[in-house]
Amino acid sequence: MQTFKTSKAKEKILGKIRNGLSKATLPMPFPEAEPESVASIYRKPNVTPEEAFAEAFISLGGKFVYCEHEQDLLENIHALYDSRGWKEILCTEGDLTRMFHNNKLDFVLEADQRNESADACISYAEALIGRTGSVIVSSKQNLGRIAPVYYPVHIIVAYPHQVVQDIQDGIDIIKQKYGPNMPSMINLNTGPSRTADIEKTLVVGVHGPGEVFCFFVNTPSK
Repeated sequence: MQTFKTSKAKEKILGKIRNGLSKATLPMPFPEAEPESVASIYRKPNVTPEEAFAEAFISLGGKFVYCEHEQDLLENIHALYDSRGWKEILCTEGDLTRMFHNNKLDFVLEADQRNESADACISYAEALIGRTGSVIVSSKQNLGRIAPVYYPVHIIVAYPHQVVQDIQDGIDIIKQKYGPNMPSMINLNTGPSRTADIEKTLVVGVHGPGEVFCFFVNTPSK
C-alpha cells in the first residue's frame, strides 16, 4: 500500500492550527449556559412530566384518556369498542390480555401477526417523553415492529413510572432495562402518522395508524 508523507509546509500550518485550538483564547459567549442541563431549559414551571406529556400528546393529535385505576381502563376500553362498532382488538401484552378476558372483554384477542383485519392493537411502551409528547417503542417488545404501525388504531397502556422528562431519560430507561442486549430498533413515535408529501396537503394515517390513544393508568393493580 502506498503511503503519502505530509509536506513540511503543510505540517507547519497544521501544527499552528493545533496549537491555536489548544490555547482556546476565545471565551465562551455564554459561559453561564454550560452548567445548565437540557431538562431545566425545556421544563415548564410547575408542570409535572405527566401533565407535560398529556398536553403535548393531545396537541399532536393523540387521544389521552386518564384512568384512575385498571377498572377505569377496562370500562374505557369497552366504551371505545362499543362506540366505534369494532369487531376485534388485538393485545400484545399477556398480562393485559388475561385481565381483559378475566373481566369478560372477550373481543380483545391475543396478538397474532397473521391477523390483518383487527380494528386496533393494544401494547405497552418503553417510555413516554413529557417534553415532546412522544412514545418510545422497541423491537424487544412483543410484535414491537408491527403493533405501533400496522393497525388503523394504536392503543398504548401506560403507567406513571414510565413518564420521563426528555428523550435522553427515555434512552436511559432502555439502557437500564436491557443492558448490553439493546434492541435493534428503537422508535420515537410522536402522534398519529401524517405526511404532507402530496401537494403539501396534510394527510393522517398514511404510513401508520390514523389514531393513537394513550390510556394512562394512575394506580396499577397490586
